[in-house]
Amino acid sequence: MSTDPARERILDCAEDLFYARGIQHVGMDAVRDAAGVTLRRLYRVFPSKGDLVEAYLARRDARWLRGLAAHVDTAARSPRARLLAVFDWLEDWFTQPDFRGCAFVNSFGELGGTSPQVAAAARRHKDAFHAYLRELATAAGATADTGTQIALLAEGAMTTAAVSGTTAPARQAKQAALLLLTLDAREVASPA
Repeated sequence: MSTDPARERILDCAEDLFYARGIQHVGMDAVRDAAGVTLRRLYRVFPSKGDLVEAYLARRDARWLRGLAAHVDTAARSPRARLLAVFDWLEDWFTQPDFRGCAFVNSFGELGGTSPQVAAAARRHKDAFHAYLRELATAAGATADTGTQIALLAEGAMTTAAVSGTTAPARQAKQAALLLLTLDAREVASPA
């Protein structure tokens, strides 16, 4: 399957612009200029801004989740260490100069109330992320509920890091996740 270089360039530019400035603040003219394509070509590839936003979110979802899983797969061997490696990956992401928080939370905040497509894309991303953390948690011997709680810690770390401009939330959430894993292990070992 061959990829259209113009489509990829448009998506690259749209991703940079949408993530940096927000979807509503970026017009198709700005995407056209950044991608170096004609407006006609842009609309041939993406007939509407909504189509471009959906493609941006779908690609970002795949890249983000793939990047996270690749880090976890290479960073740790034990199931518990794999789960905690999620927070190391988040901390590294928080150090990136262009970090502006979660693109899906940002997009939902901007358009979730008026765009069912954006709301659905955000929900799919969050559902997949939470399912991945539940999978890691159960592999580590914890309950699925503990995995959900750890996912909420990660979500809070993303938002707090974006607002505070510091990486500390990743370390703090990792410590809280470790505490949850310890408590979960105690409950499993001595059921009431």
